[in-house]
Amino acid sequence: MKYYLVAGEASGDLHGANLMKALKIEDTNAEFQYFGGEKMQAEGGTLSKHYAEMAFMGFTEVLLNLNTIFKNMKQCKADILRFQPDVLILIDFPGFNLKIAEFAKKNNIKVCYYISPKVWAWNQKRVLNIKKVVDKMFCILPFEVDFYKSWGMEVSYVGNPLLDEISAFKADNNFITAHNLGTQKIIGLLPGSRKQEIERLLPQMLSITDFFPDYQFVIAAAPTFENAYYQKFIGDKKVSLVFNHTYNLLTNSHAALVASGTATLETALFNVPQVVLYRGGRISIAIAKMLVKIKFISLVNLIMDKKVVSELIQEDCVTDKIKLELDKITNGKERDEMLANYQQLHLKMGKAGASEKTAKEIIDFLRS
Repeated sequence: MKYYLVAGEASGDLHGANLMKALKIEDTNAEFQYFGGEKMQAEGGTLSKHYAEMAFMGFTEVLLNLNTIFKNMKQCKADILRFQPDVLILIDFPGFNLKIAEFAKKNNIKVCYYISPKVWAWNQKRVLNIKKVVDKMFCILPFEVDFYKSWGMEVSYVGNPLLDEISAFKADNNFITAHNLGTQKIIGLLPGSRKQEIERLLPQMLSITDFFPDYQFVIAAAPTFENAYYQKFIGDKKVSLVFNHTYNLLTNSHAALVASGTATLETALFNVPQVVLYRGGRISIAIAKMLVKIKFISLVNLIMDKKVVSELIQEDCVTDKIKLELDKITNGKERDEMLANYQQLHLKMGKAGASEKTAKEIIDFLRS
């Protein structure tokens, strides 16, 4: 069968690749075309557009890049009509993907949505439209099932695909040596994969390095950027940089500063105490404050439904506060409490197998 997938950011590329791998086991004749990245490309098929050309962060950035977004959308629609897939598989990225879902339904193409849009965060009535344009919804967060049921929509909870990736990961015992890292404990810096978040968060992360002389700082760099791009921020600071080794970095980290997003959950699943950071454009933040109806921004706190990790948002994302929160989790009671809460998080998340379960449900749906 033919599968067209749309992933608009690094995390979607990761989950899309795992799903493709699982689909190939279920369907040995699987053909793929997609918007995605290197990880999906490694599974075969045709990459039509890289997510680096698609990911715009915040309301303001979206408005400023509307022409690019519309061009990408036009290309995606044309691609789908040419490819004539048996199913369209959308991965997160709702602003773009829900428009593509509407287009697909109008053209009698079946639509599966893997990793539910976060409609529970704001404008919950979007569920009514989702019910019209999505044939099968696969959720990866436990609380999403009850949310959708409250709107009369049946969805499948398949577990979280991060567990698949982490369970398959094999740590590199030579990671420290291969990257010329010293013997000091590591504080990982995970500033995200999108240009806007890196430029807003990395300077703030680097601003506290001089206060922790007993630690070494290592940046998890996004593969879509060159070394020289990061060096502009690092300057003369003694900070290391590693590409494509985020999980090895987390395996060896004592603590971390992490951009809000999927990485917060990954960091917790690797049992690394963390401080979550977020900075958006002023207009974007003002709009978000009016629309967003959730207590927390990090997945860790949302899943646990309580404050487990500190969240430093906007005006709180400054040197003094980052230093204070990081100091709390390098040693002592708050570090121990966070690690204990992580164990409860592991229990809530369940076991690996989301990709396999989703692939089987998609195939069953197509054959029914």
